[in-house]
Amino acid sequence: MFLKCDLIEVISRMTIAGLWDQRIAAFLLSPSQFLATTTSESFLAELLHELRNDKANDQLKILLVSVLLEHPTILCPSTSVGEETALELLSVFSHMPQKSISLKCNVMLAITNVIICTSCLATHTKMAEDWLDLLYQTIQDTNDYRCGLSQQPIRATACDCLREMETCSPGLLSQKLEALCLLKQQETTVLHQSYCMLYTLGLKNAIRILTNQKDVTDLEFKTILAGNEGFAWKSNPLGLTFLPVNMMVQVPRLPPGLDCKELKSIMSSLLEESYLLTPISQSALLRELVEVVAMVPGLSPTLFKSQLLRLFGTAEVELMHATLFMKDTFTDSLFTAEDENFLLKRLVSTAQHPLLGIPEKLFYMDCILHFPENRPISSSGEESLPVLVTPRLAASLLPTVFNDSATMLCRLNLLCLVHLEADEGEDDKGINYLFNHIMALLKIVDSDGSREVVVTSFRAVYIFLMHFSGMEELSDKLIDKLCDMYSRHSRLAQHLIGLADRIQERLDDHVWSVKLLRGLQKRIMEMPPLQLTIHNLSWHLKVLKRVAKEGHITQRNTIYLLLNVLINSNLCERGNWQVGNAVLAVCRNLLEHPSIDKVFIELADLLQYISVHYEDTDIQDHARFYYTLLTNLSWEKLTGVLAKGPDGGRAKERSHSAIMAENEGIASNLTVHKAERHVLRLVKVQEKTSQRFSDSSESLEVTGETKKWLEVYQEQFQMPGFGSEVTLRYNLTHADETDSLFDRVFTVCLHFELKDSNYAKVSDIHVPCVFRDRKPPEVKVRLKPFQPYPTTLSVSAIFTTQDGCSWHSRLPDVSVSFPEIFLPLPLPLNTSCACKEEVFDRIWEAAASGSPDKSAISLFCFKTGDESLADLIKTHFQGYLITDELSERSWKVLFFLPPMCHVLLMITQAEDAVQVSIATDNWELLPFVNSYLQNITDHCCTTVTDG
Repeated sequence: MFLKCDLIEVISRMTIAGLWDQRIAAFLLSPSQFLATTTSESFLAELLHELRNDKANDQLKILLVSVLLEHPTILCPSTSVGEETALELLSVFSHMPQKSISLKCNVMLAITNVIICTSCLATHTKMAEDWLDLLYQTIQDTNDYRCGLSQQPIRATACDCLREMETCSPGLLSQKLEALCLLKQQETTVLHQSYCMLYTLGLKNAIRILTNQKDVTDLEFKTILAGNEGFAWKSNPLGLTFLPVNMMVQVPRLPPGLDCKELKSIMSSLLEESYLLTPISQSALLRELVEVVAMVPGLSPTLFKSQLLRLFGTAEVELMHATLFMKDTFTDSLFTAEDENFLLKRLVSTAQHPLLGIPEKLFYMDCILHFPENRPISSSGEESLPVLVTPRLAASLLPTVFNDSATMLCRLNLLCLVHLEADEGEDDKGINYLFNHIMALLKIVDSDGSREVVVTSFRAVYIFLMHFSGMEELSDKLIDKLCDMYSRHSRLAQHLIGLADRIQERLDDHVWSVKLLRGLQKRIMEMPPLQLTIHNLSWHLKVLKRVAKEGHITQRNTIYLLLNVLINSNLCERGNWQVGNAVLAVCRNLLEHPSIDKVFIELADLLQYISVHYEDTDIQDHARFYYTLLTNLSWEKLTGVLAKGPDGGRAKERSHSAIMAENEGIASNLTVHKAERHVLRLVKVQEKTSQRFSDSSESLEVTGETKKWLEVYQEQFQMPGFGSEVTLRYNLTHADETDSLFDRVFTVCLHFELKDSNYAKVSDIHVPCVFRDRKPPEVKVRLKPFQPYPTTLSVSAIFTTQDGCSWHSRLPDVSVSFPEIFLPLPLPLNTSCACKEEVFDRIWEAAASGSPDKSAISLFCFKTGDESLADLIKTHFQGYLITDELSERSWKVLFFLPPMCHVLLMITQAEDAVQVSIATDNWELLPFVNSYLQNITDHCCTTVTDG
């Protein structure tokens, strides 16, 4: 009976563990999708409850803890939740049995992770402080004196947790350096490395904090090194900061003159012990010490001199990386020219060592390419070859066909740079070797090489062209070889298209890509009919589709080939959708070709033939649609309809089937829709402008010149069409209430209709776009009056919305009032005031003595004060005054109304009223003049007397 119960309990535990395995796996795969069916609070509560379950085994609990290691902020979104979770984990940790070493280590890491990620450490919570104290107490058990050897992993994990907290809060251990140094010296087990790394990190961060202070004294410096106090919880601005990889950037430094004997002794001790560490730890230690030396002027880089011999001969990638970092930091302060030359030769020899793996070889090749020179020529950060890497030095790195793909491509890139910058005279042996290597690779491809060989070969061609595409002879040979290969292996189509695209992306000059595509088009045209099988034709159509995108390649031969294949084969009868769609893909690109007008008839014939004879309804419908677009739209509109979206897809997706049935999708695509409300409106922003009668810059004075000008003016006055345009300025903006569909409209065409025959036809105005969230564009409406009367313009607009549809909308009518037609008299520039008065007097005399059928004199009177009269004149007549300064009792105003009318006002201040004498050469204007004067003086008593 007891055995049966135990078996049931074991099965139950296995079932629970299996369920947790599935739940944890689902959460780690997609936390957001997992939490869609529950909440983070409930899931976290379940995790913590299961961690407290004594019946759950350690492996299950480690799996549960892994969730908090991977996604702590998802389950603990706030500092308070993080603190509570850390307290729960600490409770679980304290009740664990001594033998659960692995579980304890994972829980320690989880607590540290939660405290850091939920800002408990940054905000100095009580939990963070207690946890930090517990970790520090744990590492004080040096050499496992109290807890025994079995608890050694706990101490190692505690050191790692302290390092992580010091990294995330630099300076946290800055007041415990002496204590940490003592612990490091006492530790004689394998954990000496962990203590050493913890102390070095604390030392570097403490010095880094000192560099932010001004006037650091020897006492402050020694106090830092001899610190044995509490944790430095005071926040500091360092954050996660390291010295820059490019050491030419200014490094923070302590002031010179500090006593660095003790620090120098510490550094020497650490370097002497460094060989005891693993390569990874040695590399990290050296980097920390390099940063310390870079920040302390009193320390010389020669401290590392004793380590160079060991580092130069290392086979460890980590140590070589640290050496190069050291060289980039100190350059010739530590490394002599001989050292530099030796190190570079060492890298070259190591990069081809037969016992090294491919990743290590690639690393050393990259080190050669980015070798930190003592005296670099370029500091722009661009990829450039070190001066010491000569063709002689790099000769052993020449690529061969026996290299693996990655090594060969890396060597090829390096050697291309070597021979590109080398001065090899007329033979160019190195470049010829590289070119022959490329040709050898292509020969292997031509012999039915594997896919890996094909991909590697085309990548090699790309690398070669990136450096030597300007060498026309070699480039043309490559094109001939690639086209010959395609003639025999049409399966290379995608690789050739990809090569042309990548070359075109990287090179400003597209000549090579165009030559290759033109060569491929020619080879396809020359192929015998027997080679145009279904399988091969699909590849050829992909190439022709890409060729059709090039505006510099004529497409007539492509269309002829497609038409001949369709007519002289059974493709149409078979109705293969894939082949038909591939043909239409070529046609689609042809529709966007800039020289479509030269092949318009041929392309129309091809599309019409497909729409009639191809035995697939979808292909027929698409062909009809393309034919409709071709025959009804301009090239500009056509390219807009077929434009690609920003993600590479169609700008507007629709179903184009059954075009002849006038389905809704096609109607929507080709119809101009009518907006029910006003979408746009014109808002006046500024007074009208006009051109002057003369562009002469000479002054017109009161002499015979005035008379001469009047004679010329009268001659011009009699000519038909004389007079300036009236230009009115408006802002084209959205109406107050419009659908969000119209927030962005494009290619706006404004059309104006006149409601009378007093003006010439107003031309349409085109505006590129109107966006609601941008400044409205300015529109200039030019009016040419036949009679200078007020008028109203009816305005409508045709525009396109962002979804590709065209719309028609009416705008509110635009009223042109009588004052908006006024223009200054078109006098020459710089005309004197006296001359203006003489012109005014002569035109007045002409109007007073002219024919009664045309000219007229009138009188308008109103009452106002002197001050308000001056303001009225300044407000309404400033631009039309004949004299620059306002006189005390009399003013002269002259309006020119195109095309050939004048209105003259002589304003006089009488004792009881203001008299406005009016003269005009067109008596029909008097009612408008009277209304205008009455509007601007409507606050006064007005009397009108006709003369």
